[in-house]
Amino acid sequence: MPVNLRLPEAVSVPGVKASTCAAGIKSNGTDDMVLFALEPGSVTAGVFTQNTFCAAPVTVAKQHLSSQHGQIRALLINSGNANAGTGHDGVTVATEHCAAVANALGCDVEAVLPYSTGVIGEPLPNQLMKDHIPQLVAAATESTAALQQAARGIMTTDTVAKISSKQITIGDQQVTLTGMSKGAGMIEPNMATMLAYVFTDAAIAEKDVNTALKTAVDQSFNAITVDSDTSTNDACMLCATGVGATLAPSSEHWPVFQQALNELMLLLAQAIIRDAEGATKFITVSVEEGASQADCRKVGYAIANSPLVKTAMFASDANVGRLLMAIGKVGLPGLDPYQVTVNINDLPVFDGGQLHPDYTEARGSEVMQATDITVSVNLGMGNERMSVYTSDLSHDYVTINAEYRT
Repeated sequence: MPVNLRLPEAVSVPGVKASTCAAGIKSNGTDDMVLFALEPGSVTAGVFTQNTFCAAPVTVAKQHLSSQHGQIRALLINSGNANAGTGHDGVTVATEHCAAVANALGCDVEAVLPYSTGVIGEPLPNQLMKDHIPQLVAAATESTAALQQAARGIMTTDTVAKISSKQITIGDQQVTLTGMSKGAGMIEPNMATMLAYVFTDAAIAEKDVNTALKTAVDQSFNAITVDSDTSTNDACMLCATGVGATLAPSSEHWPVFQQALNELMLLLAQAIIRDAEGATKFITVSVEEGASQADCRKVGYAIANSPLVKTAMFASDANVGRLLMAIGKVGLPGLDPYQVTVNINDLPVFDGGQLHPDYTEARGSEVMQATDITVSVNLGMGNERMSVYTSDLSHDYVTINAEYRT
């Protein structure tokens, strides 16, 4: 079960239609194909995995997005098969699926972006998917229910759908942002198996959609980790349908929009961690007073990705030594252990080069019983800060991944 996962209700977005179907890609018979049809004139931006072995749909989506300058009409997603490690045939199949959508929708082939998530190294059932595409296009509707069903259709090892909305007022117009994410394992995005889609009815220029997305990604999807593994298929997209209020960075309303986008994407990113494979705890690693944000990020990920730290968290063991080990292994130049402080939630555990005078094993054990835990590290080196979000490492994580293909 997800760890304290509570998301605000989702609502539909003007200019976004969605549909799903169970094509038979997944063996359990659940929905495994999803289509988003966007209003003509919509503008889309995306960030993708930096994994060298990126999946065929990533290659195709990046090419199409670039050639269309963000003028995208549809997104096609399948779950249950990653179409990664499938060579040139994988690229051909992904392109053929885009063509099938374009034919049914009446748009250019390159105005369609493909996405896949699931098992790596197996070919997609090409004809099976092409046979279901016309019905997907015909069934696409603009409704909250359709978006909620789409959030379920992109799931693989997720236990719940992750979808939420934020609404803001720009002048006398309401602007809606609705997003969904999937992912539970193989999670440490480097963007730019994780997918995220955020839609808004605002009218925003291509370069500004890209700016807004990258700003939000840096503090959300690029600040999470389950197991330090970057998927071959990661993608995060922002689509602006242009049906509503016009926005630009020069507008007084832009900070309000950017803040709403930041908050929504952080919720969706944290939802992935709360639903991480086998997770029993949601852990925030907050690193402060760093010489640079890069230093803070290094320390945050060193703690968040340490198997020793993560297993101690699962055991509710306040093993301060493992936290110190993780901080120290980064090798930050000029780091003085006597200036470093560490807290677990509100409990000071390390200060002045030694355990805090008020720390006891009993108090450490008590604070570690919480399901939401914050590890706060003060480096004493500067003014930068960064937070990273992670989960514990449980027996169930090992079981889920040992049996993933069986």
